[in-house]
Amino acid sequence: MRGLIAIVSSLVLAAAFAAPALAQQATKIGQHNAWGTYSYQSQAGKVCYVLTVPTDKQPPSLDHGDMFFFVSQRPGQQVSYEPQFIAGYNFQEGSKATVTIDKKSFSMFTRGKSAWVENAAEEPVLIAAMKTGTDMKVSAKSGRGNPTSYVFSLKGISAALASIAKCK
Repeated sequence: MRGLIAIVSSLVLAAAFAAPALAQQATKIGQHNAWGTYSYQSQAGKVCYVLTVPTDKQPPSLDHGDMFFFVSQRPGQQVSYEPQFIAGYNFQEGSKATVTIDKKSFSMFTRGKSAWVENAAEEPVLIAAMKTGTDMKVSAKSGRGNPTSYVFSLKGISAALASIAKCK
């Protein structure tokens, strides 16, 4: 899994920030259980993020492609951490993805292969839930209308986020 994370890291950056010209080669900072930490230099400054891949993909009969959940910290932004889910396929137009940790659910809007927390004010609440949870489930609908779900381990998320807290 670590090798896969390292290989796709720069591809994720390009897709995540929708600015391939600005995305630079990522440098791995560390590994905290299921979560890798990375940084790259952008025109606005150093960008740090944590990244993980799912431990389970449903239904198993579908080709899900490469799936990632990551949390970035961008320079000059008021939001401390920005969670994002990236699928290996385009989401159904106008659909929502749902993140569930314990009994808390968060709605994410989708565009292309990416999903972000619908209400930015809930981002810190999602991050707090990630730090106290064991697993996180993400449910979405593919462009072909297939319901999909993924489980991500939250083991190591607190240490990973702490390691990028002072990203400069």
